[in-house]
Amino acid sequence: MNGADTAWIIVATALVLFMTLPGLALFYGGLVRARNVLSVFMQCYAIACLMSILWFAFGYSIAFGEGGAIWGGTGKMFLSGITADTVAGTIPEVLFFAFQMTFAIITPALIVGAYVERVNFGFVLLFSGLWMLFCYALVAHWVWGGGFLSDGGIFGDTGVKDFAGGIVVHETAGIAALVVAVMLGARKNRTTPPHNPGYVMIGAAMLWVGWFGFNGGSQLAADGGAAMALTVTHISAAAASLTWALWERIKFGKASLVGMVTGTIAGLASITPASGFVGPVEALIIGAVAGILCQEAVNMIREKLKIDDTLDVFAVHGVGGIFGSIMIAAFGAGSWAAQLGSLAIVGIFTLIVTVVLIKLISLVTPLRVDAETEVNGLDLSSHGERAYDLTS
Repeated sequence: MNGADTAWIIVATALVLFMTLPGLALFYGGLVRARNVLSVFMQCYAIACLMSILWFAFGYSIAFGEGGAIWGGTGKMFLSGITADTVAGTIPEVLFFAFQMTFAIITPALIVGAYVERVNFGFVLLFSGLWMLFCYALVAHWVWGGGFLSDGGIFGDTGVKDFAGGIVVHETAGIAALVVAVMLGARKNRTTPPHNPGYVMIGAAMLWVGWFGFNGGSQLAADGGAAMALTVTHISAAAASLTWALWERIKFGKASLVGMVTGTIAGLASITPASGFVGPVEALIIGAVAGILCQEAVNMIREKLKIDDTLDVFAVHGVGGIFGSIMIAAFGAGSWAAQLGSLAIVGIFTLIVTVVLIKLISLVTPLRVDAETEVNGLDLSSHGERAYDLTS
């Protein structure tokens, strides 16, 4: 057990939780109507609580147990056999559990952006919990837990390269978000602008800071690799922010704050899988391309395909994560077969699991609220509270 490594991963764990609470909650909350902001906060907060318990009970064992190529088995359920002295690499295993728990929290929380303003809260809890266990945890095992996509698996000694979750986190969340958006149907009114761009900027800034723990912490050590991952993360985010704003200015005549910070998230998502395998120049290229690529993906999903992925989860996270994973092979840090093959396998698996879960859950609880609740807003109708008292 190494004290420096342990100290850094403790900090990184706090940073990744900070990404969801309050970072993602504020980022998503500012993008919706004022009458729905508390429902977004509630969804993010409840997901964080529920995923923590499910990860402790079952998820960690499924993802990082020693069960085999497909899943980790049940040997580590409820942290069975793990004490403060049990080591994973150079850190306590209970800390590795906690660090990975924050990833299991933010991944289903990302999907929230696809269904805000019209979703039934019961569906949010059921879907998020089941999806984390039966999709996310399994994919995490395949890629990070010694499963069939990792080194020595079906792609040979190299295996897929996914440093911090381009495939495990962003591709799975992005594809699931797109499926939910299609199956849920569009909102009654899709034209209302973000109610609080200030929240959006503050949330994005928190995500940016937290991402240093997300990517830098994935080195699982306090060393030069962690420092490089942190550095390339920052460069990609900065480059994507600028190219998104520039592309907006060229196309629409103005560069918006919401657009620029969305570019930040696109750059962060795109560098995530590659952050342990590329240098600063490659990161600059990845970020610069991501700012334009993800913006065009937003326009494609919204305008051409007419899909109401409300807060552009697939276009930003899904496309960004997939793009970054491909760039690992393009820069020679991974094999084309492993990168493209794993993207295809995980994508198809995520699509199937998401569709099946939605179909099953729809037998138990409605997917979306009724028309009157949607018009009046979810804050008061679903949770009995208002974010703003406009009468005082």
